Amino acid sequence: MCKLLIGSLILLVLAGCGKGFFKKVDSRKNPVNVNDRAQKNIQDGKGFRLMGNNKNTGVFDFATSNEMWRASIELLDFTPLSNVDYSGGIIITDWFTEKDSSNESIKITVRFLSNEIRADGIKVTIYKKICDTKNYCSTKKIDSTLSQEIKLAILKKAATIKESELITDPSYKDPRAKNTAK
Repeated sequence: MCKLLIGSLILLVLAGCGKGFFKKVDSRKNPVNVNDRAQKNIQDGKGFRLMGNNKNTGVFDFATSNEMWRASIELLDFTPLSNVDYSGGIIITDWFTEKDSSNESIKITVRFLSNEIRADGIKVTIYKKICDTKNYCSTKKIDSTLSQEIKLAILKKAATIKESELITDPSYKDPRAKNTAK
C-alpha cells in the first residue's frame, strides 16, 4: 500500500513539472540535419561541443608562445624559483644572497598584467630580508632601480624573442592578434 502511495505521488509531481519544462517547438524552424541542429543549439547557448573542429573557439596562450614569460624565465635563471604559475601570471624567486653579504637576501616577484610586450604589462617587485646573528629577520619591500632594470631587461628580451620568431618564420602570426580581415 505504501509503495502504491509513493508511486502515485511521484507520478503526480512529475506530471505537474512537465508544464514548466517542455515548450512547444515548431519543427519547421529547426534544421533537419543533426550536425546543423547541434551547431544551432551551440550558437543559441543550449549546448556545447566536446570534440570536433569549431572555428569560433577561444585562443589559448601557452608559456612557449608568450614572449614576456619566456624572457622572464630566461633572465631569472640565475636564481632558484619558488613559485612559477603561468595561468596565474606570476613568477616568484626563492630568497637568494650574493657571495659577500650572508645576512641579506632578496626575492624577486614578477607579475604579468598583460600578454603584450609593453611597460604596463609587467610589474617587478623586490623584497629584502635582513637577518641578525640570532636569526631574527626583517622583511620589507624595497623600491630600487633594480626592479626597473629587471623590467626593462625583460621587455628588451621579449622584443628580441618576438623579432627572432618573425625572422625565422615569416608566416608566423601572433595567436593573440585579432583577425582584422573581413
